[in-house]
Amino acid sequence: MPITSVSSDVEAFTLTVIGDYPVPVERLWEAWADSRQLERFWGPETWPATFTRHDMAAGGRSQYYMTGPDGSTSHGWWRFVAVEPRRLIDVEDGFAHEDGRPNDDMPTMRMVLTFEQTSTGSRFNNVTSFPSLEAMERLVEMGMVEGLKSALGQMDDVLADLARFAAGRATETQILSDTQVRISRVIRGAIDQVWRAHDEANLLQRWLLGPDGWTMPVCEVASQVGDSYRYEWEAEDGSGRFGFEGELLESEPPHRAVTTERMIGTEGPGTVNEMTLTPVAAGTLLTIVITYPSAEVRDMVLGTGMTDGMERSYARLEDEALAPASLNASPESTP
Repeated sequence: MPITSVSSDVEAFTLTVIGDYPVPVERLWEAWADSRQLERFWGPETWPATFTRHDMAAGGRSQYYMTGPDGSTSHGWWRFVAVEPRRLIDVEDGFAHEDGRPNDDMPTMRMVLTFEQTSTGSRFNNVTSFPSLEAMERLVEMGMVEGLKSALGQMDDVLADLARFAAGRATETQILSDTQVRISRVIRGAIDQVWRAHDEANLLQRWLLGPDGWTMPVCEVASQVGDSYRYEWEAEDGSGRFGFEGELLESEPPHRAVTTERMIGTEGPGTVNEMTLTPVAAGTLLTIVITYPSAEVRDMVLGTGMTDGMERSYARLEDEALAPASLNASPESTP
């Protein structure tokens, strides 16, 4: 079933949208938690959305833009006030400039989504609160109600598409723009386990190896914002060696980490890598948004088989680093 109710209350300055769907509440929740799914229904049909950030945890933020038929864009942001898995999402919802800065000339809203099981599946109740009647009337005149109906009316198709977002799919790379790509994969492990596997040298050296035949003799982890890291790999037959280094820019355990990255021995700008971890029913959705200095560099890196190497590493992460014996081991000193 599609959207079942859209109503407004001019005295409370609210707009309420209710949707009922023949799917478990876990499936409905994940459509909002997974940016790949969310962007398929958040924008109206003629203004599809692209999420460049979506860290769905209290204090986290989302950034997105919608692209119109003529190529023009409209940018927005969310700030998560509260998140209760499979029950509630509470966000501040606002407009943004092209560079992501909040647009203070436009009203900021409060959007509270609640989720519940029903006798036929599940339901979400989306209540948007406006700061004033004038703000509410302004956004309604801009087409907000029609836009929400068009956008959320696409949820049926997203929820029915089980195969595209199922756990067990290989690592996927999606080009977001000339300089950004998004890497996505569901890891079969709890969010704290996956974070630890990215944060402890003895675990990283078990899985972050790319294709078979490589070792990781140097694994210097950045543990605090501002710290530097250095990773080096060496072919088992001694035929090659390379590495990357960078700085930890942001760290919000166990949900988000942002680092710079540059190949050791090279000059010029590197990349910025934004990793987000989101708990889902099958484990943890890992998302990395990589920003390259140019489209040429982006295409060159993707052409190296990066995605295949990451998939091999993530498969190894599940099979070896997340095994109980590995997680229970005490951290070892870095070689």
